Amino acid sequence: MASVTRDDITAALSTVLDEDSGKDVVSAGLIQGLVVREGHVGFSLEVDPEKGAAKEPLRKACEEAVKRVAGVLSVTAVLTAHRGTPSPSAAKGHSHAHTHGPAEGNKQQRAPQGAMQLPGVKAIIAVASGKGGVGKSTVAVNLALALSKLGRRVGLLDADIYGPSIPRMMGLTGKPESKDGKKLLPKEKYGIRTMSIGYLVDEDTPMIWRGPMVQSALTQMMRDVEWGELDVLVVDMPPGTGDAQLTMAQRVPLAGAIVVSTPQEIALIDARKGFAMFDKTHVPVFGIVENMAYFVSPGSGEKSYIFGEGGARRMAEKLGCDFLGEVPLRMTIREKSDSGEPVVATAPDSDEAKPFIDIARRVGEHLDRAAGGGARKAPSISIED
Repeated sequence: MASVTRDDITAALSTVLDEDSGKDVVSAGLIQGLVVREGHVGFSLEVDPEKGAAKEPLRKACEEAVKRVAGVLSVTAVLTAHRGTPSPSAAKGHSHAHTHGPAEGNKQQRAPQGAMQLPGVKAIIAVASGKGGVGKSTVAVNLALALSKLGRRVGLLDADIYGPSIPRMMGLTGKPESKDGKKLLPKEKYGIRTMSIGYLVDEDTPMIWRGPMVQSALTQMMRDVEWGELDVLVVDMPPGTGDAQLTMAQRVPLAGAIVVSTPQEIALIDARKGFAMFDKTHVPVFGIVENMAYFVSPGSGEKSYIFGEGGARRMAEKLGCDFLGEVPLRMTIREKSDSGEPVVATAPDSDEAKPFIDIARRVGEHLDRAAGGGARKAPSISIED
């Protein structure tokens, strides 16, 4: 049997009529974020927030139309209601001249109902990268610790199912406990509450899971954990822009995202893809962090820009989002991450920790502005498995 394609799904959706516009849902531009992978299909139906509930029959009609396509194994169709200015990719004549402040396309306001509510958690932010190997987890861990040092109650979720690294970086082992047999208790160290699939499987065990299983695991690690009262939950996202990333962007009420990249162009190409994914799913990008910005010689302290200089800063300027800061390539940061003693926790006043503290201050400013202006909520979503 031939595998199902995007064209197959688009053709099926083109048979579903939207009565308000008089067009099919594809021609009306209602279908967003279409993902087709090995027979599993996901997409959002973007509608006027004033008509969100009334559009549930339309969502079901779209879902049923796709289910009838030969080769489709599962369908995840969600209703997304948002209002606000068009995204940069859709707006004409949008200017990227400013360097500081959120990108114009990220100023959308979501409908008040979210797909997944975490009681007691005030804000959730994603730390993401377009590709692996750029030190995203190192940034996520030290950012979480820095936010805690600045007085916030912080949780840390390892959303990388295939390559969980939080247990090693935080120096934590063993399975999480549960008081009631229903919700897991996060493992805590350095004042940070954490959860990772790495606590549930051996470090050397490969996770050979398909998309739906990954999505289910991510949902459970958020919803079925007793996070308690948190000012912010930092999510260490898996690298790339696949199923897991789309699940987090669409189903979780993210207050914002941080994109991590190294300076060289090959990494920046993928970082731009990560930025575009958040933009298309209406998640505000707080800014970009340049990791491994330069190498510092342990002896002389001399800086060497071995991956190029200022690439992420220039990308932030071009995209019109904040440049949150640069983190140098230092042996101490790597050594302490490998040993489970992250530098912000064990040497908070050191030169190595300072960039993370500065980045956390800027991220905190974004969080405060979001809360003061009415924090962004998740899309209004209805899901049927």
